Amino acid sequence: MTQAGTGATHGKFEVRPTASDHFAWIRTRLSIERTLMAWVRTAVSLIGFGFTIVQFFDRMQDLPGAAPARFPEAPRYLGLMLITCGIAALVISTWQYVAGLRYMRSGDFAMLAAHDKEPSLSPIIAVCIALIFVGLFAWSAVFFRLL
Repeated sequence: MTQAGTGATHGKFEVRPTASDHFAWIRTRLSIERTLMAWVRTAVSLIGFGFTIVQFFDRMQDLPGAAPARFPEAPRYLGLMLITCGIAALVISTWQYVAGLRYMRSGDFAMLAAHDKEPSLSPIIAVCIALIFVGLFAWSAVFFRLL
C-alpha cells in the first residue's frame, strides 16, 4: 500500500509527514476542541436552567395570593434531572475529548502531531473539571435544599 519512505499506514489510512497532512491534523484537533466547547456550553446551560427552575418555583410559592402547586416537588425533580444531565454531559464529553486526543497522538499519527513528548492537555479540561464540581455543588444544594 505504501512505498518505503513515503509514509506509514494506520489502519486503513496512509499517514505521510507532509505539511498538508500536518495542517489537516491541526484542523481535526481544533474541531475536537470546538466540539468539547459546544458541549461545555450545553452543560452549563442545563445546570443553570435546572438550578434556576428550582429557585424560581420555590420563590413563587412564597408569593402572597399564589395558588398552591398541584405537584410542589415537580420543579425540584426537574431541576435535579437537568443538573444531572449537565454533569453527565460534561463527564462524557471530557472523556470523549481525551480519548480523541490520545488516538490522534498515537502510533503513526504522532509524526503529524510534531510533539517529542506527550503535551499537556488543553485548559478546557481544567474548565470542565471545575464545572463538574460546580454542577455537583448545585445538585447537592437542590437535593439537600441548602440554599
